[in-house]
Amino acid sequence: MPKLESSVRLYAILARNAPCAVVFRRGPSKRVLLIRWNTDDDTFECGQWLKGRIYERRCDLSPEGDLLLYFAANFRKPYYSWTAISRPPFLTALVLWPKGDCWGGGGHFLSRKQIALNHRSHQHETTLAEGFSLPTWMKVRQFGDRPGWGEDEPVCGERLKRDGWLVVSEGKTAKMDYKAKVWHELDPPIIFRRPHPQWPKRYGLEMMISGFKEMGGPMYLTEHSILREKGPIEELGRSEWADWSQQGDLVFAKGGGLFRLHCKKGVLAPLDAAVKIADFSKLQFEPREAPWEARHWPSR
Repeated sequence: MPKLESSVRLYAILARNAPCAVVFRRGPSKRVLLIRWNTDDDTFECGQWLKGRIYERRCDLSPEGDLLLYFAANFRKPYYSWTAISRPPFLTALVLWPKGDCWGGGGHFLSRKQIALNHRSHQHETTLAEGFSLPTWMKVRQFGDRPGWGEDEPVCGERLKRDGWLVVSEGKTAKMDYKAKVWHELDPPIIFRRPHPQWPKRYGLEMMISGFKEMGGPMYLTEHSILREKGPIEELGRSEWADWSQQGDLVFAKGGGLFRLHCKKGVLAPLDAAVKIADFSKLQFEPREAPWEARHWPSR
């Protein structure tokens, strides 16, 4: 794979029970676009931009892909930061919980009709913002034993494990220096692996996080590799995101583009056969109103 440089970062969440996903397109740093991805035919629908920050690793997609639980901040009144549910690819909130800081936030879809909210109850963070209400069929519980604490963890790690990733190495701090190029270095790194969902003995995907907060670079220093039962490891190198698609292909993000590596009849193509299916590196912010249906809850 050629080395691709871009200030645009992509991160995706795949639906568990439907051939769709959401893509968070970030760049510049305080501009985020939500994109809906049909993974059957690799078509895309660009939705709304946010002037602010979406903490994509604290977000989750409903099993059918029709609802998004997201945590965002614009660092301005009245909320500063908040968790909301929307209908992707739009960010217009169907329901909104004010947060006020960047500890915790976000959560998981336990099912289409129940979420686990990562807010602290003792600070009234589970109270809905004025003017919002939940449908009777949507239930809310708190996330884990200490809701509202942490940052991307534990929401991100628990979601990865739910979706088939295995922890190989929890990582260990090797160096912390806020004046260095990489603020927080890990040795050994954090390593997750996800076996191929249909061919677990033949193929695996490895994600390695070697540090956090690179000056002028990403928050997560992430590399991915393909593990094959027969043949050498194939390294994607620096890559923003990767996973096995609902169709069994390898899909990954790099340099502001999305790529697909086909797996046909149990045979995964070599890495140099990866096809770029989308390039979002040149998009620019534009305001967009949500249509009527995106401003209303779906039926049960």
